[in-house]
Order: sequence, then structure tokens, then C-alpha cells
Amino acid sequence: MKVAAEGCNLLLFITSYLLLISGLGVHSLSYDHSATTKFLSAVNTQTYLCCHCFENKQCLAEPRRAQYGGGIIVNPGFDHNIEGWTAFGNGAIKEVMSNGGNRFIVAHNRTQPLDSFSQKVQLKKGMLYTFSAWLQVSEGSDTVSVMFKTKRNEMVRGGQVIAKHGCWTLLKGGIAANFSSPVEILFESKNSAEEIWADNISLQPFTKKQWRSLQDASIERVRKRRVRFQITHVNETALKGAKVITRPIKLNFPFGCGMNHYILTNEDYQSWFVSRFKFTTFTNEMKWYSTEKKQGEENYTIADAMLKFTQENDISVRGHNIFWDDPKYQPDWVRTLSPADLTKAAAKRMKSVVSRYKGELIAWDVMNENLHFHFYEDKFGENASAVAYATAYELDPEPKLFLNEFNTIEYSGDEASNPAKYIKKLKEILSFPGVSGMSAAIGLQGHFASGQPNLAYMRSGLDLLATTGLPIWLTEASVDPQPSQAEYLEEVLREAYSHPAVEGIIMFSGPAQAGFNATTLADETFKNTAAGDVVDKLIQEWGTGPNIATADSRGIVDISLHHGDYDVTVTHPLIHSPITLNLSVKKDFSLETIHVKMHA
Repeated sequence: MKVAAEGCNLLLFITSYLLLISGLGVHSLSYDHSATTKFLSAVNTQTYLCCHCFENKQCLAEPRRAQYGGGIIVNPGFDHNIEGWTAFGNGAIKEVMSNGGNRFIVAHNRTQPLDSFSQKVQLKKGMLYTFSAWLQVSEGSDTVSVMFKTKRNEMVRGGQVIAKHGCWTLLKGGIAANFSSPVEILFESKNSAEEIWADNISLQPFTKKQWRSLQDASIERVRKRRVRFQITHVNETALKGAKVITRPIKLNFPFGCGMNHYILTNEDYQSWFVSRFKFTTFTNEMKWYSTEKKQGEENYTIADAMLKFTQENDISVRGHNIFWDDPKYQPDWVRTLSPADLTKAAAKRMKSVVSRYKGELIAWDVMNENLHFHFYEDKFGENASAVAYATAYELDPEPKLFLNEFNTIEYSGDEASNPAKYIKKLKEILSFPGVSGMSAAIGLQGHFASGQPNLAYMRSGLDLLATTGLPIWLTEASVDPQPSQAEYLEEVLREAYSHPAVEGIIMFSGPAQAGFNATTLADETFKNTAAGDVVDKLIQEWGTGPNIATADSRGIVDISLHHGDYDVTVTHPLIHSPITLNLSVKKDFSLETIHVKMHA
């Protein structure tokens, strides 16, 4: 028996989960994933699943309402002139009314990037604060950031957006409070000749418990579906006490781990990996500096052997990477080549590695860290990245082709790779001839440094990137060593897994015997570290183990299952022959009750 449960009723980016809030001045709250970009208007829309997209094809002449009614912001929509707001820096502020009657605030006569408007709020240690504001600039376009000024005069960047004249755009961001203190919210635009316009500003607090409740509700809605079985005798009598055992054959969400060459010679490493993961990325072995250490002497022996091992164990592989834009990670001999010779060498590299593994990989990181570094653009011109994607797509059209970058969601202070800049780079690549129909994807490395992860900023970044309609993966997730490493790793992985737009997670971590000394999951004896315990717990929680449920007096069993394929066995103490069937549970489906009739 084969049961398929599927459909398309997607509203991924405007999701609401009812949450009872206490002590925050509101009775109920729904997390708002909504965001806006002009992404689709700039690229070939046939690349995307447009039913995923949130009204991002047009500019907004008027801003939408303040999220959460403004949260703890005073006068968020400027209904009371500019009450609660003060000028920051050397400029001036005023209220302006649009032709449509909308009131908003303007910072003008600016001479410095931080000349803007501000409001003081009280942050409470341990809370997560989501921020949003609708923004414009008076002419052209510029990146506008929200800044949190602390008592120590430290400026913490909380989010960025590329604001345009004539188009209200939503800035989303946030801050994780590791202190209880007043902070001043203000804005930065480095083009001080422009005015900053803002409306419907919001800062909404969440406790960690509330945030976790939102994650759990999202996982239940986005990653799982409830399935009902009715177990009866052939004479229609309900079989109370019948057992329904569901065993996953293949889960639909890729959750994997990086792998290195030690896997080829270390049997303990092999057993450790195969018992846990069905998805991987080779950490170094496919990179150019590994496969062609000397010019003209290609050697794929190790990568080939690792691929053979993964295929024998039904493990899917992401290709990492074709090129790395960081100058210091080029093969030594590449740095000394003339432009003409580099052109030949790069073309050979592209054809060699992509053709060699054609049909073997689920993805390629085409141009690694392309927002922070520009080695190939400096040599070949501004379209170098786009040409690389077009060429890779021509050589092998099947894998997802990723723009892979760090600090897009993990660190709000890195302006080079913030979500707005990431989307801008995607536009450039996907507007280039030769990429029409390419399966593009968003790769977020997710290397979190010491300290509490800013989950509010992480989620806002995922919300913004989700407006592209492209699949998002955390491709190299890790957390630096620190006393709370295991706790923070769980927070990061749960945040990614619970977000509706994330379609895969690969960690760059592993056992100490394989040299993983940052996010180490097992010690030298393959005993779990605290971080390893977290990963094993999540693997079990996210559906890999058998699920056993017992029928009630009506013979009914309700089970919540993660998306995937299952073997199902139905037994009853008084019936000798169990019933077996196959079940396919997919997202966004409505499934009728599965009737199982048992013979004595």
C-alpha cells in the first residue's frame, strides 16, 4: 500500500503562531515573517517558485503598518507628530505628510552618517528583540542601518536595508540583549547628503521561552504533518490497543555534516558518520588547491575515494567549491599567473571539476565568499562571478548552484555580506545571460563566533532572503568553542530548522580523531561531547527513530510525522499477522484517514 500526501498551499513567509505573552503589555502575539524586496522584478522569474514570494514585485508607495503595533516603541507611526523622538547628531528632524495623508519622520540637514532621529528604550538581559521600520531616502538609493547605542557609547548594528527614493522598504533586524540597560535606537546612512525617511517603527521583545514556543510551533507546522490511522477488524470492530509503528526510510529535510579525508582510513569515523548522516560536504578535498597543487598535475584520488564511500552508504554530497574568491586560498601557482594564463587555468579548472562529477552531486558552491572577496572580478571584470555560474550550469544543469557566504545571518556588524547586499549580488548573477532556468540557491555558512547568537537578527535575515523564493541552506554551521557552546549550537540549529524557508543544514563539525577542533562532536575515543549530545538529540527529535503509538477505544491513532517516507507496521495482541504498508508524508497536504483492516 502506497499513500502519498502532498499539495501546494504555500504561504511560507507570512506565518503566524499564536503565543500567550505575559508581562509585555500585550495579550497575544504572532511572529511576522513578512519582508519586502524588489528581487523578482530584476531577474528572470521562471527560475523561482513564485507561490513562495511575498508581494515583492512592486515598490510600495505607502508603508504597511508597524509590526506588533510598534511593540515598545513610543509613537511608532507618528500619529502624534514626532512625540517620543529626538534628533541625533547635528541634523534636524520633522514630520512630513504624504499626498495620501500618511505621516512619517524625516532627518534632514545631515552632515554625518549617524545624523538621524532616535528614541531610548530599556532592554532586559536575556530577551530577544525583533526590529522593523519602513524606510526611504530623499533621492537615489543608499544602505540604511539601524543602530543601538549602549550606555558605554558602543554602536551595535541591528540590521540593514537598501532604501530607495519613492519606494518604502522594510528594514528588519534585531538584537539579543546580554545586558539590562537603556539603549538609544538611531539610524545610519553614509551618504549624509540624503534625508532619511522612516515610518511604522517597531521593537518587539520576546523571552527565550516564548521564542522557543514559536520555533516549536513552526516546526510542527512546517516540518511535520499529522496522520490518522483507524484500525479495525474486518467486521469493522474497532481494535483498541493496536500498535502503529512508523520507521523512517528517508526523511525529506537534509541534515548533515562536513566530512574530510580521515573517513577513508578511520573505521570508527566511518561508523560514527554513517550511523547519523545522509548528507555531507567535503571540507577541503574538492577545492582547487587540493586537486591541482602544481599546475597541470591534477589529482582527484582522495575526492574520488570519498565520493565512492558516500555512494556506497547512500550519502548525498554538496560540491565545495569550484572557485574561492579569497586571494589567500588560491593555489600558490595561480597567484603568479598573467591574466591570459589565469583565464586558461580557470576555464580548465571549471571544466575539469564540474564535468568529472557531473550527475554525482546535489549542489555546487560556485564562487565561494563572493561578497567579501573579489579575486576573480579584479582579474576578469565585474561579471566574473556571473560567467562562472553560467558556465557551471552549462556543464551540469542538475545541481543547485549556491552563492556561499559567511556573516550574512551570524554577525550584524559585517556590512559586506548583510542580507541586502547578498540579495543585490544574487540579482547581478541571475540577470546575466546564460543562467535562465538555473537552479540557484542561497548558501549561508553559519559560523557563529563566541557569545550568545543573535537569533533575532538571524531570523530577520532569513525572512529577507526568503523573499527571493530561492531555497536556503546553512552550509557550514558551527559555533566557536566556549562554555555555552552546546547550548548555542542547539539554538542555531533549531532556529534554522524552524524557519519555513530553510531547506537544508550541513554542519562543519565532527570527531576529534578527524581533526575537528572547533565544533567537536566526539572526543578521541568517539564518546560524545556536549555538542555531540545536542546533535544526537536533534537527530532523534527530528524524526529518525521509530514512532510507536497505541489505538484508542475507537481504534484511532493520530501521529505527527516529519516529512519523509516511512515503513508502517500495525500489530494487535490478538492478531497474529501484522499489516505492513508504505507511507509518504510530504509538506502542505491534506490526508484522509488511513483505514487498516486486520484479519484474525
